[in-house]
Amino acid sequence: MFNNPRGYEMAAKIVQPVALERETRATLPTPEAAFHLNRAQQTLRLWAMREDGPLRPIRINGRLAWPVSELRRVLGVSA
Repeated sequence: MFNNPRGYEMAAKIVQPVALERETRATLPTPEAAFHLNRAQQTLRLWAMREDGPLRPIRINGRLAWPVSELRRVLGVSA
């Protein structure tokens, strides 16, 4: 790790994505949704802020949650 001005530990969370066909969760966090959409996480955050993207997130306690059903619709994936 490296020193940062606030002294926080920064750790990369490695997530093995599940195929959307087999996903059982109702929503996905931004990093996983971005992976499936092949977009940068910041692109999804911009869509949420501007409300102009192909899908809209749900806000849960200030965090973005992307509905799996909408991801499937946009990508043309059946459950």
